[in-house]
Amino acid sequence: MKLTFLGTGTSFGVPQVGCHCAVCVSDDPRDKRTRVGAVIESGAARILIDTPPELRLQLIANGVDRVDAVLFTHDHADHTHGLDDVRSFAFGAASPLPMYGPAETIESMRRKFTYVFDPSLMPPPGSSKPEGIGHALEPGVAVTIAGQQVTPVEVPHGRMRVFGYRVGPIGYVTDAKELPAAAEAVLRGVKVLVLNALFRKAHPTHLSISEAVDAARRVGAERTFLTHLTHRIAHAELEAELPDDVRPAFDGLQVTVE
Repeated sequence: MKLTFLGTGTSFGVPQVGCHCAVCVSDDPRDKRTRVGAVIESGAARILIDTPPELRLQLIANGVDRVDAVLFTHDHADHTHGLDDVRSFAFGAASPLPMYGPAETIESMRRKFTYVFDPSLMPPPGSSKPEGIGHALEPGVAVTIAGQQVTPVEVPHGRMRVFGYRVGPIGYVTDAKELPAAAEAVLRGVKVLVLNALFRKAHPTHLSISEAVDAARRVGAERTFLTHLTHRIAHAELEAELPDDVRPAFDGLQVTVE
């Protein structure tokens, strides 16, 4: 099984528009962070997690020419507004691309991207459109998606809920303020864990770096990777201060899990 980090930045991305801080002008390619998203592959099956605004560029950069399903964590713009870029997967597809997430996220996506989900809205001859079919998931209830057992993990993000996902030996959680006990129970035993880590200081809707490390210790994964990183944090500096089994992720990083 392979995990590819398409993007590892916050909603602003890095560099941030108008900013000239040390990280934004850094020549370390690991400090260039597009909005957060990932692909999990097992055999021939590929599951895309979120559709960030740079999705087309991310897919090209990582050689991803096909996915079998999309998992949405929540409907914030930096996680969904690249949805039109799945149009490329519609060519030759026998059926709409299945898309999964919290019920309120799927409903919001249907409203915002009606043309994607409404089969009666046909594109003009000679043109195309992305086609998707939405499926609402329940936290803690495992389902089979693209041949993989996927279990949604509910985590708080301010006043909304976000779904992380356990896909076999991989746990992927972003935009979480904390890992509730139920989430920890589902994730326990994963070999690779992904957690968001916004700042060194506490934040009202996201895990801080120290909170993410503490959460990783409770889950007990062999390896943990931090994502959703800001321009306040240089990759090399963060890497040097983290324990050996916790690493900062970067755009294009590929992690193989036996």
